Amino acid sequence: MKYDFNLDTYTTFLIANGNRYSGVEASKALHEVPNAPAHDSISRWLLAQTFEPNDLWKQVQSSVHLKSSLIIDDSTLNKQWSPHNELTDYHWSGNEHKVVRGISLVNLLATHESDCIPVDYRVYEGAQGGTNKNEHCIAMLKAAKERGFKPDYVMADCWYGSLENMKEIVKLGWKFIFGLKENRLVNEIQGQYRAVSSLDWTKKQVRKVWLKGFGFVLVAQIVFKNGDIRYSATNDLSLIEYIDLSQLSKKRWIIETFHRGIKQTTGIEKCYSVKKQSQLTHIFACFVAFVRLEFRRLKTGVSWYEQKAQAVRLGITGAFA
Repeated sequence: MKYDFNLDTYTTFLIANGNRYSGVEASKALHEVPNAPAHDSISRWLLAQTFEPNDLWKQVQSSVHLKSSLIIDDSTLNKQWSPHNELTDYHWSGNEHKVVRGISLVNLLATHESDCIPVDYRVYEGAQGGTNKNEHCIAMLKAAKERGFKPDYVMADCWYGSLENMKEIVKLGWKFIFGLKENRLVNEIQGQYRAVSSLDWTKKQVRKVWLKGFGFVLVAQIVFKNGDIRYSATNDLSLIEYIDLSQLSKKRWIIETFHRGIKQTTGIEKCYSVKKQSQLTHIFACFVAFVRLEFRRLKTGVSWYEQKAQAVRLGITGAFA
């Protein structure tokens, strides 16, 4: 009887694997099971699947809190050594601090208390894709609305803090906390616009200003421990305490923890296939694998990294048996 290689099998392989995320390695790992699949059949499985980002919702909807904060950000999967990959383009990499060949993902994360659950994502394909990152962002937020989300805030860095995105979130009936570029024009006196960075920030405070093209917002200058200075804006005009706006603004950094976690525990950057559909299947499976790690973390308190180490450790222990 032919072995049933499926999504569960592949996500288990991704979690247990220490380095080589290929069909050949998966085939070797399964060599002792009855009717073990050959590596080419695994490659065909990756190519044949038609998972969509919307399918991720089916994996998480029973566990996600609908009043979570929703955080948006993008991340680049580095593929600089894969020039023939059908899904790659040139994208900015925050890790490399330069433009690299890679795959760009726009991600939507839900967080309530201590959970860190990806609920949607989009693959940004650059000019060849026909949809920009902001359009992906709004599409995911509209889908979240249809799924019943009632977030306390939608959060993102200044890249997503455009007037269009702010206005779309207002249309959804939600509040936002966005990073604001230092040159965004605001006024405290009608008609006298100035850059937000030029306001008097000698005291830690929240200032009510008119954001050009939008309307009244509250803004604050957030100073980080390393000396970095950022500006945050919200349409929640009740958020007048500096400590509250500051702490909420920093909450969105949890998505950076997610980006680091999914890359280090699932091999999302390391699929060897150059075929677009195979890459898309691998990316989806990595999101599902991460969700499995996160649900177990919430249940047992064991971190993503320790779960990964436990799986790898079993193989090392076997070498000494």
